[in-house]
Amino acid sequence: MSSGKAISKAVIKRLPRYYRFLGELLRNGTVRISSRELSERMGLTASQIRQDLNCFGGFGQQGYGYNIQELHEEIGRILGLDQRTDVILIGAGNLGRAVANHMDFDQRGFRLVGIFDQSPELVGQEIKGIRILHTDELERFCKARSPAAAVLCIPKTATKAISDRLIPLGIKGFWNFSHYDLLDRHSGIVVENVHMSDSLMTLSYEIKDLMEKDE
Repeated sequence: MSSGKAISKAVIKRLPRYYRFLGELLRNGTVRISSRELSERMGLTASQIRQDLNCFGGFGQQGYGYNIQELHEEIGRILGLDQRTDVILIGAGNLGRAVANHMDFDQRGFRLVGIFDQSPELVGQEIKGIRILHTDELERFCKARSPAAAVLCIPKTATKAISDRLIPLGIKGFWNFSHYDLLDRHSGIVVENVHMSDSLMTLSYEIKDLMEKDE
């Protein structure tokens, strides 16, 4: 349920964190929680939590707080986790294999339906019961299955060409691990560029800053 106004990217990026924390509370048997209690667990202010959730309508009750089961389910619907978007993975090397094996796509709103690589050594192998196909088969596969999203675990130099090839085949969203900043150059296309090295360098800075303050 949305208020109809534009939702900021910052709010959207906090939704998965709310979903994860609420899921942990559910597994611990907690039934309800106030915005203040949730803020203490998440390191946010109670006001920020109320503002974020108010972007999608009213959830809590004064003096009662939030029903965790209902809020968890509603955030899941807002995130589209109940829709099961078909996704393909390009690049079945070490990174692609790790993503395919360890990411629970089914619990995150997606269904992994195809894996592709151009290496003759990898084509024909299976990952989680899915046979790796050659990238030459992308057009045939996409026309038959109509996936809407693609995970890119390919070399940086190949990213632009493969994305330009996939967009006319109906791919609307990219989860991009390639270290090439794929931009939203096409209307109606969304991109999440994932740079794990950026996160590690941010940690390096924060440790350095902390140690300098202690000197």
